[in-house]
Amino acid sequence: MSAYDVAIVGGGPAGLTAAAELARNSGMNVVVLERESAAGGIPRHSDHPGYGIRDMKTCISGPAYARRLVSEATAAGAEIRTSTMVTGWAGERSLEITSPAGREHLDARAVILATGARERPRPARMIPGDRPGGVYTTGHLQNTVHLQHRKVGKRAVIVGAELVSYSAVLTLKHAGCQTALMTTEYPSPESYAVFNIAGRTPLLGVEVATNTRVTRVIGKGVVQGVEIEDIRNGQRRVVDCDTVVFTGDWIPDHELARSAGLDMDPSSLGPVVDTALRTSRRGVFAIGNLLHPVDTADIAALDGRHVAAQVRRYLGGAVTPDRGIRIEAAAPLRWVAPGLLRPGDPAPARNRLLLWTDHLVRIPKVVARQDGKVIGRKTLPWPASPGRVFRVPSSILDAADLGGGPVTLSLG
Repeated sequence: MSAYDVAIVGGGPAGLTAAAELARNSGMNVVVLERESAAGGIPRHSDHPGYGIRDMKTCISGPAYARRLVSEATAAGAEIRTSTMVTGWAGERSLEITSPAGREHLDARAVILATGARERPRPARMIPGDRPGGVYTTGHLQNTVHLQHRKVGKRAVIVGAELVSYSAVLTLKHAGCQTALMTTEYPSPESYAVFNIAGRTPLLGVEVATNTRVTRVIGKGVVQGVEIEDIRNGQRRVVDCDTVVFTGDWIPDHELARSAGLDMDPSSLGPVVDTALRTSRRGVFAIGNLLHPVDTADIAALDGRHVAAQVRRYLGGAVTPDRGIRIEAAAPLRWVAPGLLRPGDPAPARNRLLLWTDHLVRIPKVVARQDGKVIGRKTLPWPASPGRVFRVPSSILDAADLGGGPVTLSLG
């Protein structure tokens, strides 16, 4: 049995940043448990620039970003154990782990869950048709191309028009595969306008079919095409392709949180946390895209920075307030993170509440209500757009009565 001050489950940007912050000049014994053969998370096989902007004030490729995160955590004194799977709980803060060295229990004074999120594959989306080769998620595609250096097809259809969808476009281009079509069920692409504009340039030449859904994958041994339907009129057509990439539609990797019996948000499917990123189990914290599936790697990393101070407070004997109020979202907002506000706690990371919307609102007017009264309003200059996190200044909650009922955020 091993014993540590802090055990961090997940070696992506959030977990590695938390490890570096906690281990640096502290004398604490910090371990990162990563199931893959190398730490770094999704950026490790996302070989294009755009990483590190908010947390490192730079713009580098995914692999370079992953290497820097690992280097900083190691230099700070954190131990990183790769090829190590956490399979369950042996106690409140005791983990069952399996690695090439065998099975063991690991005890910690505090546990941070940083297990991230994953894209829903085709079976989870209930799309009928044959089961040919050539069907990927973005993560599977990038692993195949950038880590395994294997070939894919020559002509692809991408399902989804989120930020990650353009990452798939770049990976396909690197592999010599043309993106014939990108589809989205929404009236406009979910990604930022700058990506949509870049996608239409001759360099990428991506056509986006809006108000469209994939109804069937065609092909026996390999993909031969997809059938798509115009949601507005029901008209269908077949697009020839030999590769299909399902992007976005994220779900947290929440199995460990669920098996712990933590309070879970039924909308985000991640654990409920307060602004200090505590879960419902004492000494267990949760960060990153486990909570907000899915935001950019640097935002997840900043969760790791934020939680470090809260873990130090906990290990130093700070008492968690018993009472607190729930923060809830009303349609078309789907979820909000963090979901709990307690007296004396800090503002959330970057002073932002993170939300998800099911409808595009170009100039959102956010209203906070508690016990039938309006306690805050914000008209924001950025849109609430499906497929990406919607950020609301946490000051909208400044007038909340911490002895009152839940606060509901809505678009007025």
